[in-house]
Amino acid sequence: MRYVKWTFLGTVALLLFFFLHYTLPQTDIVRIVGTENRRMDLGENAWFWASPDVGTAASNSRDIFFINAVYPNGKTMEYRNEDTGWGWPPYFKMDSSSTNTEAKELQSTAAAPKWVAVTHYGWRNQLFTIFPNAISLRQVEGPDVRIIPWVNIVILSFLAFVLFMAWRMWAQFKERMIEPAVIEAQETLDDLDRRADRAKAGVGGWFRRVIGRK
Repeated sequence: MRYVKWTFLGTVALLLFFFLHYTLPQTDIVRIVGTENRRMDLGENAWFWASPDVGTAASNSRDIFFINAVYPNGKTMEYRNEDTGWGWPPYFKMDSSSTNTEAKELQSTAAAPKWVAVTHYGWRNQLFTIFPNAISLRQVEGPDVRIIPWVNIVILSFLAFVLFMAWRMWAQFKERMIEPAVIEAQETLDDLDRRADRAKAGVGGWFRRVIGRK
């Protein structure tokens, strides 16, 4: 039973980790090399994209802005540039056109690089055609600039506090309600066992007396 408990808790923790890793904002330092507007047909991966009713998006086929970038180590990255509207995740992004214009202004070459901090959420997966969604852009001094994820720190600290309070409430509930009930039930069972033993002994004694008389 203990293995089932820890397997369940481990699965929940893993799912929570993936959910937070996908949803919380992350920042990449990149050099923007281009932008494009691409027609995309969405299928089974549609739930990794914005809702169809956001902005001018239509059904499962829509025009989507993309930002092409290069990391300082030379690896490439593509970000989608979609409005999130009032849906999930709650970034309330409604300025994808303005973000696309900013990305064009921040384009640069390897000879004269402009380093840009791209704040985004989501993952990049080529197999399932998944792209992270760029939320905001800002130029930084260089590729080695340090970005402190204050938003993530605040959210994770609050989540840790909520989980700690929930654990404390459960511990108090267990101590005050469940454990006394279990102890009382065990005492009741023990008392029933003692009564059964006494009754059994009494019946055995009666049979011995009857047999002795004969």
